[in-house]
Amino acid sequence: MAGAVNLLVQSHPINSALSLIVVMGSLAAEYLLLGAEFVAAVQVIVYAGAIMVLFLITIMLLNAGKEERTKGSRVAVLIGVPGVTIGALLVAWTLVGRSSTTHSVSIGALWGAPKDIARLLFRDFLLPFEVTSVLILIAIMGAVVLASRPEAIVRRHRSDEAPPQETRELVATGKDH
Repeated sequence: MAGAVNLLVQSHPINSALSLIVVMGSLAAEYLLLGAEFVAAVQVIVYAGAIMVLFLITIMLLNAGKEERTKGSRVAVLIGVPGVTIGALLVAWTLVGRSSTTHSVSIGALWGAPKDIARLLFRDFLLPFEVTSVLILIAIMGAVVLASRPEAIVRRHRSDEAPPQETRELVATGKDH
């Protein structure tokens, strides 16, 4: 919970991404507690490892600085506060109503051997798996294009133009400045 709160409170994108890695690691620990060792390992390798490294590289490539704080929007307050309240009430109702009927499960007692999961992932669900990776790549490329700095584009266009008159005269006479 502390990692998720820190993710939202941070104003620097690198710190937010590092907090998201903590959240992904905590989710992997939850999977371990539920007896899903393979899913926990995939969570660490794929999400906390590869995807978050991609996010961090993209943030550093875009040279994203500290974000400016605003007062927020009224729509977010009008929808968010009741939404969080309803969500908290649903979680509390579920925990109170189900606390007497839950039982513990020993580690490894749940179905799903790594061989079966791999067969599902790389045979039956290969297309959605690959489409997701292409969508992530397109999103990163779009972020790079949208965040390109206008002054870099202006400088590039200026260098394509003809040099100023003084530079042409110096080149023609062979003198250095």
